[in-house]
Amino acid sequence: MTATAIASNITAPTQFLKVKNETYAYRRFGVRNGRPLLCLQHFTGTLDNWDPAVTDPLAVEREVILFDNAGVGRSTGSVPSTIAAMAMHALAFLDGLGGTTCDVMIAQQMAQDRPSIFRRMILVGTAPRGGEDIMHLEKPRLAKYIQDPGLQGYAPLAKIFFALTESSQAAGEAFVERLMQRKQDLDPASGPNVAAAQMASFRDWEQFTGAHFAELKNIRQPTLVVNGVSDEMIPVSNSYWLSENLPNAVLLTYPDSGHGSLFQWHESFTRQVTAFLASDSPFAPY
Repeated sequence: MTATAIASNITAPTQFLKVKNETYAYRRFGVRNGRPLLCLQHFTGTLDNWDPAVTDPLAVEREVILFDNAGVGRSTGSVPSTIAAMAMHALAFLDGLGGTTCDVMIAQQMAQDRPSIFRRMILVGTAPRGGEDIMHLEKPRLAKYIQDPGLQGYAPLAKIFFALTESSQAAGEAFVERLMQRKQDLDPASGPNVAAAQMASFRDWEQFTGAHFAELKNIRQPTLVVNGVSDEMIPVSNSYWLSENLPNAVLLTYPDSGHGSLFQWHESFTRQVTAFLASDSPFAPY
């Protein structure tokens, strides 16, 4: 195994890949020993929103690839307004890298569109198509902090990604401090156009036809489903539905935590993910 020269998202340079009419921004770092882990970002998040306490431990044993979808960060193009269009851009990016076969974090639609290139999946703080209460940021609990002019930069994330307990809020403040370690080569923050398009994709994702959650039955990859029990952005009930309807899934829930459970419980999360990805078992448990 050979390590890349850069092994941290704090210092990994942003790279650019031109595929057809778009140019995608990405970072890759860690140990290149075969199948990389592709990481897809949360609502309005850019490459800079990945917590090094999550990405860097995972990069000790594998290569990690962080990706800005079209119109986000320094990627060109228009921000997709459907999950299906987001998946098309992510698959085009993988094709541009050279037909990479990978594990993927947060990507149901991609697994349905092209299952052959994914071995294992990790679904964190997400919902199945037809799920409930997906990113309704107008809720008073969330709007209070999103609209607070006194909270600048990453500060709102510490409020809306974490439970309103003293311990979870302390974890949120530590999370923000870690994000601020990267000082150069930063992405521009997402603006209203990014938020509006992504919100449209969430409203579309809440709609479904046919039997509820039926399409999940076609995703055969071993899947690790993760969420915080107090997630207000995408409630944990959606994770229960994922684990119940995916034929090869295991569910991991974290106490005293919200949408950012992987950041609050980063030591446990990276340990669990490392073991999950290292397994050669065709089944989700490890």
